[in-house]
Amino acid sequence: MRIGLLSDTHLPEAGPDLPPEVYEALRGCDAILHGGDITMGKVLDRLEEIAPVYAAMGNHDEHLAADPRVEALHWLTFEGHEVALLHRFEPLEWSMERLLERFFGGRRPGVVVFGDSHFESVEEREGVLLFNVGSATLPRNLSPRLGHVGFLTLEAGRPPVAELVDLSGGANDGLMRTGAERRGG
Repeated sequence: MRIGLLSDTHLPEAGPDLPPEVYEALRGCDAILHGGDITMGKVLDRLEEIAPVYAAMGNHDEHLAADPRVEALHWLTFEGHEVALLHRFEPLEWSMERLLERFFGGRRPGVVVFGDSHFESVEEREGVLLFNVGSATLPRNLSPRLGHVGFLTLEAGRPPVAELVDLSGGANDGLMRTGAERRGG
């Protein structure tokens, strides 16, 4: 299963619509997870033309509370992998135990997808893959421009494969991870 990830799209602040590169990158995905700060429901409508959409409620999304695609926390299972989707998951300096207790009542997903900071990161900590895709439209909280999308490839019985893609064609700062790299191979 290939799952597309994006976050912090902030329309119309970042522009009237997502750049076409975002939609093109996500074509062919089996599902799309949005890490919040959607700000305009039409983003989810357009993404849903590609694949089923699940979105975290960001701090700019209260007006989307009635949208069934938007929840403060989604617990999703794909190919036997439990994925938690939420907007804010920090401070990352905290121990994993403390983060899991604060956000999930101690429940331990295999993957946490989140946003909020606009800073992209992919890291495995204590058996949990933490994936902040940054922002597709306001990377690093700067002026509107192409940012990042991500992908999770999930297969039953195999570790998740995570990929971060810089839509501007720039360097990924070493943030791309594959299942082989994560397994130490």
